[in-house]
Amino acid sequence: MRTFKLEQSKTEIITPHGGLALVGHSVNRMTSLAKTSRSIVKRHGIANIDLIRTYLGLICLGKSDFEAVEHARHDPFFKAAMGIKQSPSSARLRQRFDEDARALIPLLDEASVEFLCNASVPIGTLTTGHVPLDMDVFPMDNSNSKKEGVAYTYKGHDGYAPIAAYLGTEGWCLGCELRPGNQHANKEFIHTLDRVLPRVRELTDAPLLVRLDSAHDAAENRGYFRAHGADYLIKWNPRSQDGLAWVDKAHAAGALWCHTRPGKMETLVSEPLDGTDDRLIVKVTVRQSDSSRQLFLEPEVSLEGWTTSLTSDAADNAKVIALYQDHATSEQFHSEFKTDLDLERLPSGKFDTNDLVIAFAVLGYNILRWMGQNALLGPDAPVRHPAKRRRLKTVIQELMYMACRLVSSGRRLHLRFGRHCPGFGAFSRVYGLA
Repeated sequence: MRTFKLEQSKTEIITPHGGLALVGHSVNRMTSLAKTSRSIVKRHGIANIDLIRTYLGLICLGKSDFEAVEHARHDPFFKAAMGIKQSPSSARLRQRFDEDARALIPLLDEASVEFLCNASVPIGTLTTGHVPLDMDVFPMDNSNSKKEGVAYTYKGHDGYAPIAAYLGTEGWCLGCELRPGNQHANKEFIHTLDRVLPRVRELTDAPLLVRLDSAHDAAENRGYFRAHGADYLIKWNPRSQDGLAWVDKAHAAGALWCHTRPGKMETLVSEPLDGTDDRLIVKVTVRQSDSSRQLFLEPEVSLEGWTTSLTSDAADNAKVIALYQDHATSEQFHSEFKTDLDLERLPSGKFDTNDLVIAFAVLGYNILRWMGQNALLGPDAPVRHPAKRRRLKTVIQELMYMACRLVSSGRRLHLRFGRHCPGFGAFSRVYGLA
């Protein structure tokens, strides 16, 4: 086996983060952050846009801690790729975010939607012709910390419980609002919808289907969707419903029972909801024995249901259930925030600053998703298994961590990639799209 002689160049600038050129090019060409960030007046110090570009670059590399900027601030390629004139220290970055978090959050929210509009992202539809809008709360484990807003979550640990909204089958994120860990999912949910639905209409005029879990099973929410012309599909919360009464309803309606195994049968019952054409679909399951055929003393009845405004012509009962099962895909999007972008534990002790970090993550998430959809699904993409969508982790591995050399020649900067770089074709193609 050969051994290598290790050397470090004193002049060459080689970076393992070539994908930052795509991120910087995209955010500078497809958003107006350079202009809107001037609305936060600063008499002196580093420009707001430099702070934004610096932290966004770190987020897209999967680095959320402020200390990571110490290496980036001395990296000529990082500054050139993101268009940074003056790099902040970690202390200065933290301090400025603490001061201006409330003012920066709406700017980043607007920039995220603006990016999706300018990039003309494809928005996939369901078989019914609706564009899905999946909204859900997910816990972030911040145990053993004294951060503002950290509280006991429904998952049994201390942390936060942000609510996120994803549009289309691709999972474009239209917002992710940080919430205290003990806040109920439906609290202030109408205000969240007031912010999210206008963003949807900026991107598409197609029929909308909002999919929610049982925490949002409330007449107020259903009335809101009817008033705003959006269809909904919400998991039903049976609360204190009598299972035997539903068995009687099924028999009275002449429902067909399906015996899935000895000792277990189930059926579907549908009825009008709230005196409208909307309907409630309930799956009634009766078990007289367990899976090992141990008989129960009395039958065990369980209920599972869904409320929807979809007509039976658009989706029968079985299709409604299948559409809701597809809602579970949003759980993967949550995991991409927490693991791929390294945001399980947020970096600040202040709630507003952590909310700002989430706003950065939404913009970074959408840029990386766009890069993945355009670069990693085409014929010139690095070899991967076939897929409809690439995880952010895959995008970071294949595009963000592409090694290249920064060359300055004739007052121009060049990026020189290796001869056997597998993603160069896809990289150059997407760079041209921005």
